[in-house]
Amino acid sequence: MKTTNFIKRRYEKLTLLIIMLFCSILAFAQEATETVQQSVTTSTTTEEWVTNPLYWVIGALVLIVIIALIARSGRKN
Repeated sequence: MKTTNFIKRRYEKLTLLIIMLFCSILAFAQEATETVQQSVTTSTTTEEWVTNPLYWVIGALVLIVIIALIARSGRKN
């Protein structure tokens, strides 16, 4: 009985390995290799809000405060 479980697990591992290999091949096959030349004119004077570190710091602080409030709400004290 133990040998059949051992063999069965080996086949399961082999099957999962083949599925993972197939999925990775499919993922690499979908990469685009074409290069498209485009002329893009952008203004460098405007700054996107995503690149400003001040927004990231404020967002992180707000997230920490929200998590702390949720964690404290479970206490009875």
